[in-house]
Amino acid sequence: MTSTTNPQSLQDEIADLEQRLRDAKFRLQAQSQTPPTPSPPTLPPAHLHALLLLSDSALPLGSFAFSSGLESYLAHHKPSSNNTSTISAALSSFHTFLRLSLATLATTSLPYVLSAYRNPENLYNLDNDFDASTPCTVARRASIAQGRALMTVWERSFRAGHTSSNTLSTLQPNSNEHPADVEAIDVAINTLTTFSKSLRTHPDTTHAHYAPLWGLVTRILHLSAWDAGYLFLFSHARTVLSAAVRASVMGPYQAQAVLASVELQERIRGLVEEGWEVRVEDAGVCVPVMDLWVGRHERLYSRIFNS
Repeated sequence: MTSTTNPQSLQDEIADLEQRLRDAKFRLQAQSQTPPTPSPPTLPPAHLHALLLLSDSALPLGSFAFSSGLESYLAHHKPSSNNTSTISAALSSFHTFLRLSLATLATTSLPYVLSAYRNPENLYNLDNDFDASTPCTVARRASIAQGRALMTVWERSFRAGHTSSNTLSTLQPNSNEHPADVEAIDVAINTLTTFSKSLRTHPDTTHAHYAPLWGLVTRILHLSAWDAGYLFLFSHARTVLSAAVRASVMGPYQAQAVLASVELQERIRGLVEEGWEVRVEDAGVCVPVMDLWVGRHERLYSRIFNS
């Protein structure tokens, strides 16, 4: 029996098979070009989170009430008239003050920050030495106020998440932290806990100065020594610039431009490098007139800052 096949139906079948083949090749090519599914994001390092917390301008350390001597400096350098040249001179004068203020902080306080970071068990001696080596009453009182505010922040906000150095291992199972660093953090936590109790029971003999406590707290929060020192000076610059805005020396955008400038970055970086190996025994005031400006703040007839 001989069967006849319609040529048109064969052509239609061939065309259908070719179309199906093209569709299959297209799907295969699309699958080969599909990028792999990205892995879920990992948690940021613990020190990065702490760095963001400590750099927050809303951190309740009482810095808003202090001008770091700027208000007194401005009162002793009043412009003669309100013209363009006077405004430029005022801005230039402010930049001079900021440079001198940072230099003073770097030579008087930064060594205590780094020493407390590296040797947390020496907190009591560092606190006592800092108090004895700060002759300016106003500066000493401001340091104690900010230090005790930092202690309050630690107790009410940070301590619950850093009661043990095992916290880092819980957050970062693959952490490469050296056992000696973990032990030092444990020592820092125990020292700060004991110091806090001493501050409550013996407030007259326990001062709680800001600089050594900053070094200790940043060690507990897993910041590097460099970050601790840099952030200490950066926070001071931000406080002075904030005071300048409230004192109508400059506008907020000008202040932000100064804070973001390469010049300020290099200045702070250079001060940290200069003070990296300075011992607390060698710490001292490099700009003596700064103590005069700070100390005369309380003698101003009118003022907008507590200190």
